[in-house]
Amino acid sequence: MENTNHIYHPTSALVFFRSTENKSDGYVEYYDMDGNGNPINAHPLTLGEAEKLRKSLTLKDEKEPVLKPDGMLASNVLFLDAVNARAIWHTKAMQREMYFTEKLELPNGIANVPPMLWVASRTSLYVFALQSNRRPTRKTKLYDAPFFNVYRDGNVCLGTVDIQIGRTASLEEFTRSWESYFFNSYFSHLMGGHNPIKGNCVSLWKKLVRSGKPFPMEILKQSTINLKHLLK
Repeated sequence: MENTNHIYHPTSALVFFRSTENKSDGYVEYYDMDGNGNPINAHPLTLGEAEKLRKSLTLKDEKEPVLKPDGMLASNVLFLDAVNARAIWHTKAMQREMYFTEKLELPNGIANVPPMLWVASRTSLYVFALQSNRRPTRKTKLYDAPFFNVYRDGNVCLGTVDIQIGRTASLEEFTRSWESYFFNSYFSHLMGGHNPIKGNCVSLWKKLVRSGKPFPMEILKQSTINLKHLLK
């Protein structure tokens, strides 16, 4: 026992019986214990008692699988660790609603964003840009995500964002939630002096928001991170 400072009293006992003629034949008998520790009320082990036994033998730190897909695994999912609630997926170039703090003097509105790679656990998010909508492979080059609030290694500063992803969330709920948290929060500043693009980040989004212009892929900077390492 891990804690020998506690006093334990017997409450029940199991006795395993085996046939003398057929060693593979047997059954389990369950006993309650009286106040003196004597076995009483002998009866065959019931399903309910067996379930209680199973739960008592289950390690407390044993992790239950989560992030179960609603159906077939989506084609944009590249990696899934259901036990540790970690997933990697990609999204195609699309239009997203963008929000900025007042100090950036940028209008809020819809803008075209590049294809993206997302790496998330239950408590952290990393994002990168991709050069095409094709499904990434281990050899696919990653680029710095061209957004404010993202560190050089792709880690997103979540600030005061209240992350609420349930333990029983499906894979689809998990990915949708993280994408929503990222784009529905306010972009505010560059992280650690890191400029994620070739040019001025404020000028970039001033040109893109509400203009309908395609995202200029040529301004992306190649990341020092590669997909091969993220998939480990």
